[in-house]
Order: sequence, then structure tokens, then C-alpha cells
Amino acid sequence: MVDFKRMLWALLLVVLMTTGIEAAEFTRDFENGVQYYKADNFSAAISAFSKIADAGVKNGKLFYNLGNAYLKNNDIGHAVLWYERALKLMPGDPDLNFNHQYALTLVKDQRENKKISIFRILFFWKYLLSPDTVKWSGIILNMIFWSVLTLQAVKRKRILKMPCYTAFALALVFTLTAFYNHYEALYLKEAVILSPEVSVRSGLSEQATELFVLHAGTKVKIEKEKRDFVRIYFSDGKIGWINKREAGVV
Repeated sequence: MVDFKRMLWALLLVVLMTTGIEAAEFTRDFENGVQYYKADNFSAAISAFSKIADAGVKNGKLFYNLGNAYLKNNDIGHAVLWYERALKLMPGDPDLNFNHQYALTLVKDQRENKKISIFRILFFWKYLLSPDTVKWSGIILNMIFWSVLTLQAVKRKRILKMPCYTAFALALVFTLTAFYNHYEALYLKEAVILSPEVSVRSGLSEQATELFVLHAGTKVKIEKEKRDFVRIYFSDGKIGWINKREAGVV
């Protein structure tokens, strides 16, 4: 389930993003997490890895290892949550995708509509590349396009027409995708049910009518937040309110 060489690479990436005492602390926490994991002390491994994540470090390998530790600790909700967070940073990682798909087979609630959406097919690159990769690709392609355009202006003739058109088209596609990713991160929030079993209710109260039940690991969309509650959407006809503490935002 876990490749410890990948864990060491994750440690290196974490250290490169920090300096001094902070880096030393993260290194120690990560090494402790690996040792705890090897010793099958998954709760302690989770605690060690979480110290790094709680400090604000966003690293796909770190999130992947947290997902693995939670999965081994039989906490499906948190395992799926951390896999989902890791997928936002490294969507094309084969081991992550394999473990994520395995964790999903353990989730009790299955979506009724399992067909692949047309949107996902037409805009496949959005799901294969991380938001950072899309953003930097857009920046680089824009630089290439404007460089070619500047060269044409200096030479006062249309040269490199096909490269110019291609760079413009790709720059436009990746720039628009980057803007959509930003919009999605701000306004289209998704969450994962963390509690073993959650009653989804008709109102903002534990005494409100129970509409249906969801279980750990189920992915939902957050439509609205109010006080300590969020209104979630699971599928057509399955919308209701749960307490914020019962779900983790991806």
C-alpha cells in the first residue's frame, strides 16, 4: 500500500519549502511518522504527519501519506478526505489514484449517476493536471504568444504563423481553465463525510426531520453555510443540513 521511497521524496519536498528550525521540526515529525507507520502505530503516524499539515504545508505526497495512515487506521472518512486533497495537487499520480479508488470501494453510499459527464470528457486536461500546473502552463504559453507577436512587430512581417496561432489557442485554453479553477476553489466547495454515520436533516437543528443518512467517505457538495451547519447536495433529491464538524472540506 505504501512506498517508503515516495515517503522520503515527500520529506525532501517538505524540507525544501521551509527553512531553519521549522524545517528541522518538520523533518523530525515526518521521520517520526514514517517510523510509527512502519511499526503499525497508525494513530501516532497520523499525529506526526498532521503536525506538518496543520502548520500550513500543502504537499501532495504528505497528504497522500496521511490518507494511507488513516486508511490503515480504518478511518475511511479522513482517508478519502486526504486522498481528495492530494488529488488536487498531483491528480496524475498512479499510486494515489489506486489507493483513492480502493478507499472509495469501502464507502457505503454510492452515487446513483455513475456516468462520466460530457464536461469531464471535453475538458480532460483539467482533471489530469494540478491547478498549479494549469496556471504556470497558461503563464508560459502567454509569454510565448506575446514573444512571437513582438517578434512579428519588430520584423514587420507575419512569421511563425502556425506557432503563433497554436500558442494563442493553448494560452487561451489554459488561462480560462486557471480562472475556472480559481472560481471553483472559492465558490464550488466539496466535502467528505467524516463521521461513521450522519443524519441529513431538513433544518438547522439536531431535532429537525431526518431526510436520509450518509456514511464516512461520502463526497458531497456544499451549497450554503449557516451558523454551525452546512447544506449539502449528494444527488438529485438528496439535499439537507448537517453539522460542520461532521464533514471535512476538500
